[in-house]
Amino acid sequence: MELTGAQILIKMLKEEGVKNIFGYPGGVVIDIYDELMKSDIRHILVRHEQGAVHAADGYARATGGVGVCLVTSGPGATNTVTGIASAYMDSIPVVVFTGQVPVHLIGNDAFQEVDIVGITRPCTKHNFLVKSTEELAHTIKEAFHIARSGRPGPVLVDIPKNVSTARIKYKAPGPVKMRTYNPTYKPNKRQLQKVVDLIKVAEKPVIFAGGGVILSKAASALTKLAQRARIPVTTTLMGLGAFPGTDPLWLGMIGMHGTYRSNMSTAHCDLFLAIGVRFDDRVTGKTDTFASQAQIVHIDIDPTSIRKNIPVAVPVVGDCKCTLEELNEMLESVDLGDLDNRRKPWLDQIQAWKSTNPLAYHQEETIKPQYVVEKLYELTKGEAIITTEVGQNQMWAAQYYHFDKPNHFITSGGLGVMGFGLPAAIGAQIACPDRLVVDIAGDGSIQMNIQEMATAVQCNLPVKVVILNNGYLGMVRQWQQLFYDKRYCCTCMEHAPDFVKLAEAYGATGLRARKPEEVEEVLKKGLSTPGPVIMDFVVEKEECVYPMVPAGAPITEMLLV
Repeated sequence: MELTGAQILIKMLKEEGVKNIFGYPGGVVIDIYDELMKSDIRHILVRHEQGAVHAADGYARATGGVGVCLVTSGPGATNTVTGIASAYMDSIPVVVFTGQVPVHLIGNDAFQEVDIVGITRPCTKHNFLVKSTEELAHTIKEAFHIARSGRPGPVLVDIPKNVSTARIKYKAPGPVKMRTYNPTYKPNKRQLQKVVDLIKVAEKPVIFAGGGVILSKAASALTKLAQRARIPVTTTLMGLGAFPGTDPLWLGMIGMHGTYRSNMSTAHCDLFLAIGVRFDDRVTGKTDTFASQAQIVHIDIDPTSIRKNIPVAVPVVGDCKCTLEELNEMLESVDLGDLDNRRKPWLDQIQAWKSTNPLAYHQEETIKPQYVVEKLYELTKGEAIITTEVGQNQMWAAQYYHFDKPNHFITSGGLGVMGFGLPAAIGAQIACPDRLVVDIAGDGSIQMNIQEMATAVQCNLPVKVVILNNGYLGMVRQWQQLFYDKRYCCTCMEHAPDFVKLAEAYGATGLRARKPEEVEEVLKKGLSTPGPVIMDFVVEKEECVYPMVPAGAPITEMLLV
């Protein structure tokens, strides 16, 4: 059977189970788009290639599968870099197909030629330049295997024009075998026995879970471990939802904007079980004081992450789900004694820290952003998929919306990309058409990719956008307020658009609340209105996110008000 490269690409996508692809056409991928039109794969036309990658990223996080996008060469390819870097930092499996000039023109400065393989090498898990149609099918199969296996991540496949147009006798690729790439899934049992021994004697243990728990689908195994061993749990921003946010053992998020009880528990625990985390600087603060009284166990599928930032007593290389399931089995046969009595002093101490209630705020004459997020949680009963932009809106979402399930909180954690939330919400809504998807945004960050409202309208996606509009680039302004004597240099957004009119210009619904008593009414109306909706909440201009740990300080040194 003879097929063109474009036909082979579509065939391989279908074999990989791809049902949706996000993209933006151009000259060198026109043959691929022509074949795509004949297939039953749904193409979602974004308005900017950065939005395509963020949408594929949101799709991957919502489904637990691989997100896919397709763009043209030159500026089409370079526009994907921010999205790729964000997926790379958060270990999200995305396969990005870029068009390229014909092979014989590579290096000749041809129209819209760019070395996207070279550009993206530092921010992809792997990338490929396909130089012949014969190698295309196997390359695509390898790309998906690399993206989803081990520690997941983005993979880029650059396809020259002549590779997509040439016709060859198609031969199905065999199984992927990569001599130098064999992730370790099963943990070392001797190392696991050390973990069991530490759990048996620990008086003040804490579990610290990250995005790796969600990526490996290990949330239920983590919950079982915590409840069986009566160990309180904290998570990173990326780990929210890995453990139920309404469980009595929940400590809240850790780190720079973590809860008082979480940071204090970390500082005073005697056993710190770190699972699927990378010990980001926003988590650890001053590293030599982090969990300094504890024996630290680090479980991760990526051996290069272990001991990279924090020294650990017991390293365990393995997939989080495999490791936690084996650990739970081993604990089933161990007598842990009267855990309720043993843990009582520790849990009482945590409750005392919790009673300081640093997340309290006072709703006054102007709308407090925390109040909007709390009301949103109330009205959605915690069942919505929440995406965020980056900044104060992101932190308030993490603090005041409680996540009981994985894959319900979608945010750009490591790279912190403003403009991530709206396209990611589009991706999540495509993945979960029957679910409520809400992007919690700031008035600055929403403008970074506001053009994707056209995508939402064209596809009739009922994405809801909640803008916490304080007229500032809020997180930078907060730092200027606290550490730069209120010198608000270039953070005032005086000339933001009228978001209600902007929504209407795109063909969406726009709503606004200026007073606290209008918040619930606007939320109810916005959530129940069909199609895309922008809700603009004019909030307190100089509200800050607390707690806050100043940069470089120990996480116990928190500003609480």
